[in-house]
Amino acid sequence: MTQLPSAHPSPMTSRVEDGRTLVLERLFRAPPERVFAAFSQAEHLRRWWGPRGWEMPVCTLDFRPGGRWHYGMKCTDPAQGQFYGMESWGLGVYREIEDGARIVYTDSFSDAQGGVNAAMPFTLVELTFTAQGGGTRVVNRSTYASEEGLKTVLDMGMLQGITETWDRLDGDLGAAQT
Repeated sequence: MTQLPSAHPSPMTSRVEDGRTLVLERLFRAPPERVFAAFSQAEHLRRWWGPRGWEMPVCTLDFRPGGRWHYGMKCTDPAQGQFYGMESWGLGVYREIEDGARIVYTDSFSDAQGGVNAAMPFTLVELTFTAQGGGTRVVNRSTYASEEGLKTVLDMGMLQGITETWDRLDGDLGAAQT
């Protein structure tokens, strides 16, 4: 097991298991049903998915086993220099859903039409949601086909991106309480 350095101070922990599985954990200050809804409903995902300075203008979601989640993110922050105006597309295909407790899906880079980009690594994602201390512990296990696939996305800055994404989720969950 390899502990990874945090992109910046954050309550998220990360580690690599077996060279190709990235495990992320974080405690959110909201009940499991709210956190699960944030991951399973398009209107929620649009508000928080993506790193700081990115928006999600496209988000279609068919949340059921065999259903698809197709999304497009766009960098809207001019301070991000070369990334400003860039688009990033993804496609998730749901395999298993246990309402309120677990989501399993494949996640791939895609194009705007939902065609998978086979040149980029894909991952099998398992998300679990567990009540803990008045909040919800989310564990994300992302398994890549190879160690090289995981290295590719880590080298792209994925760890910083997911840290910022989960920070945005935490803010969205907090805003929903007020």
